[in-house]
Parts: sequence; structure tokens; C-alpha cells
Amino acid sequence: MCAGVVMEARLDPWDATGVRSKKTHLQLPLITTGACTATRMSMQPALTLLALYLTAQSACMFPGQQWGDWNDSQLQPTIQKLMKGYNRYLRPNFNEGPVEIGMSLDVASIDAISEINMDYTATIFLRQRWRDSRLVFPGNESVSVDGRLVSLLWIPDTFIPDSKRSFLHDVTVENRLIRIFSNGTVLYALRITATIACNMDLTKYPMDRQVCTLQLESWGYNLQDVVFYWTRGNDSVKGLDTLRLAQYSVESYYTSVSEAVYETGNYPKLVLHFALRRNVLFFILETYVPSTLLVVLSWVSFWISQSSVPARTCIGVTTVLTMTTLMMGARTSLPNANCFIKAIDVYLGICFTFIFGALLEYACAHFCTTQHQTIEELHRDLLRDFKESNGNGSIPIAGSIQPNRPMEVVPGAEGEEEEDGHPKAKSLDVAVHGTALKVRRSRGGCMDGRCVSSARQASHRVARAFSVENPHNIDRHSRVVFPTAFLFVNVLYWLYYLFL
Repeated sequence: MCAGVVMEARLDPWDATGVRSKKTHLQLPLITTGACTATRMSMQPALTLLALYLTAQSACMFPGQQWGDWNDSQLQPTIQKLMKGYNRYLRPNFNEGPVEIGMSLDVASIDAISEINMDYTATIFLRQRWRDSRLVFPGNESVSVDGRLVSLLWIPDTFIPDSKRSFLHDVTVENRLIRIFSNGTVLYALRITATIACNMDLTKYPMDRQVCTLQLESWGYNLQDVVFYWTRGNDSVKGLDTLRLAQYSVESYYTSVSEAVYETGNYPKLVLHFALRRNVLFFILETYVPSTLLVVLSWVSFWISQSSVPARTCIGVTTVLTMTTLMMGARTSLPNANCFIKAIDVYLGICFTFIFGALLEYACAHFCTTQHQTIEELHRDLLRDFKESNGNGSIPIAGSIQPNRPMEVVPGAEGEEEEDGHPKAKSLDVAVHGTALKVRRSRGGCMDGRCVSSARQASHRVARAFSVENPHNIDRHSRVVFPTAFLFVNVLYWLYYLFL
């Protein structure tokens, strides 16, 4: 019985081009030798030669090479020649200097700008150009290849450092473009939508101006490997001039070249700066005009009679509550950051202060009116006491008394000299708008016929100090003071936030 030997040859999974190919298993047929008693050591040289022969035969039977997911039959002849010996894991100019990569981009749209998250979402067309001497071919034409062939080429590892979320569009296929020129220049373009962070200063909101950036950096290649530059300076960016946004308008933009410094080294960096000016007209119609009208509405109470307590109270409370609701609504769309005292908060606070001040004005006017009526009633009671005492002949009264006019009671001198061996009686000076009354009272502090307590005299003096001669003058003065002060504060407010 003859012995059989089975041999298996495995091709190297990495071909000479550096492209990983699929493992190919080649199982050799059974080989029967005539001498069944030969040892394995004697057959080893012959089997090695046979294996080499069959490997060469298999190479002739399967001449196609593997390029990732592509083979020679699927690639154009020009691409086949370019890919021969190409290693996509090595950058161009390896060990010869950095690769210069030119950048340009078109801003297709800025979909959203969020003050709460402090970011913006933009869709851009990013184009990168570099020269790869390994891809030079004769002629003056360029070759546009399928975007899926990007897996065969070396491409820069460009990324957006401030990006929170981003994705490459893939409808109907991945939005990529690869174009190879005869001098070895490669154009690589792709369509990206990214949500990018933007640090905002909202102290002048909604009269603010925000400066946002779009940064491009290399992830793994430092300045010794790659160099970034804008292909045409500021003209490398298109689309911002014609961009239309809901709340903003693009005021200006410019490009710059810098480097990013990290612990692992210095990396190339390109920055696009663009300034956004907020359109304040929307906020004027939505917030400023309603709040101003509420302030004006609160002034209507100055022309309503002080005796109409329900009407004036209703206007004051309604305007205060409405202003509170307006302030809460204006803050819902903004970040709750304590470090930001925004311009709109300042204006709403001013309006709320004037509205609340109008409510307090009526409270003061009503209090003064009530106090004035109480003082008049006390004066009338005291004058009636004086008249009754004068009728008994015990209290001398000089001049005439006007019961409807305010009166001042001032204690006179006490016990200055004796009369018939007794101390002189105490006296009171009563003044009713300049009309003097001389009232004598006894040694014990009581007037002849009726006792007037010292507490009432003290209350009269205090009430006189805080009383207003005519409470209706408060409303008359408020009709001028409140509008004038509000106009003056508005002038200062708009000058500061618009021009400073």
C-alpha cells in the first residue's frame, strides 16, 4: 500500500503593494510515490520543489491582484498602473519633508445657532488638495474615480476639534469626490454636517455680536509630516456672503493659519473666523414694545381719581403680573447662567421697576389722602373742644378759626412766675395757618373743662411732619416725573448697548 502526502500552501495575506488581500488556501493533490518504504526525510526535498512549482502555476492561473475590495478586472488600466506598488499606509514624500495640503470650503448652510448649548450646526463642502508623486501619469488629463476607491489612497487625517456631532452624507452614495491629476495632485472633496461649539458673550443680548470659528486640524500627523494652508486666502471660503439666517446676518469673516500645541507635539491648524450680528428687530417687536406699552399703561392710573381704589389697584396689579410673565417668557430661550446679565434683562428690570413704582405711587397717595382726612378730623375735634371751652370763659381764643385748614399745636412756657402766690398756669399755642390761639391750661396738664392728653399732641406733631398739604399733588407730579425719567433711562440704555 502506498502512502499519500497532502500539502497546503498559504499565500501571504499582505501583498507587495501593502494592500491586505484575502487569504488563499491551495491544497495540493495526493502524491503517491513508488517506494512505499521511503522515509519522510528522503521525500522532503522533492516535495519542496513540487510546492514551489505548483505555487507558480497557481499564480499563472490567477493573474488578478487584490486592491482592498477591488481587483484588476474592476479597475481602469490607468488606475491599475497607479496602484501597482502603491502603499496607502505611507504618506507622500515619506522621509523627504512634509506634505503641503491646501484647504478650501463652501458653507452650504448654517441650520441652527443655539444660545442654550452655545453651538451652531453647519453643512460644508470641504476640499483638500495635495501632491502625491506616486500617482503621476503621462498626459494632461485628470481622472475622476469612484468615491469608494478612497480606501486605496492615502488621505489626510483632517478633523474638526470643536465638533460635538458630525456625519458624512451618504444619500444616494457617500458624498465623496476623488480626482487625480497627471502631475500627481489629488483633489479630495466631501460633504459634512457638523455641530460645532461656539463660545458666546450674551451680555449685550439681543444687541450682541458673536464671533464663531471653524477649525481644521490634523489628528496624527504633526508639522514635520503635513502642513495646512488656505488655497486662496480669504477667497478659499465661499457661501457666507449669500447666507441668510433667521436671527443673524454674517457681518464679516476671515481666515488664519496657526498651529495646535498638544502634549504629543505641534499640529497644523486652519481657522475660519466669522462674525454674526443678531437682528434686533424681532426682539423689539416681541419684547421691547410690549414691555414699553405696559409701562405706559401703568401711568394711566395717575389720571384716575384716588377715590377709585378698585380701578387703580386693578391696573397696578395687572401690569405687574403681565410684566412678570413677559420676563419669564423672555428667559426661557436663554441659558440660565448667573454670569450673564443680558441687555434684555436690564430693560425688563427697568420696566418692572417703573410699573411697580406706579403701584407704590398710588399706595403713597392713598395713604397721604387718608392721613390728611384723619388729621382734619382731629383738628375739627380739637377746635370744637376749644370752642366749647371758650364758651365757658375759661380759655381765651384770639383770632378766627378755619375748621377746614390744618392746625399746629405748640406747647408754651410753663410756670415762669407766680400769680397771687400760685404758679402760673401752663399754656398752648394753637396755630391754624398763621392764626394764633392762646390756650391756658391748669398746673396738672388739663385744660379748663376738658383734658387733652400729651399723646394726642405728640401724634399731631408727627402727623404734621409726614403729612402732605395736598395729596392730589402727588398724582400731578407723577404725570411728569415718571415719563421724563423713563425717557431719560431709555436714552442711556440704547446709547450704551448700541454704541458702546
